[in-house]
Amino acid sequence: MASHSPQLFSIVPGSTEPIYRQLVEQVRRLVAGGQLAPGDGLPSVREVALQLAVNPMTVSKAYGLLELESLLERRRGVGMIVADRPRKIDDAGERLALLRPTLERAAREARELELDPDTVLSLFKAILKESP
Repeated sequence: MASHSPQLFSIVPGSTEPIYRQLVEQVRRLVAGGQLAPGDGLPSVREVALQLAVNPMTVSKAYGLLELESLLERRRGVGMIVADRPRKIDDAGERLALLRPTLERAAREARELELDPDTVLSLFKAILKESP
């Protein structure tokens, strides 16, 4: 069972999307993309709250919602882990839906910076080709 550091998450403080929602979406994407596997441990609520400088209740709310979805489960003495059988997201449409909020934020920022769409798309393509 792998345990992940609090650096696993990042937030956009000025976003219109609430912080707990940002965390929920990140976990969904990490599980869907295979970066978090069944049995992997997540950092504690306190660790994440300290690293992101947010209220622990915000992190707890995100973890609680993911537990209700059966994506995460609470293990005594271990904390939150990825469920043994999280619902597999095989549908490309569902995976794209998980990516959409991130792309919407990036598009909004590109418009605010008055960047040319073709330039932004070229940058995105280059980033996609970079190794993780």
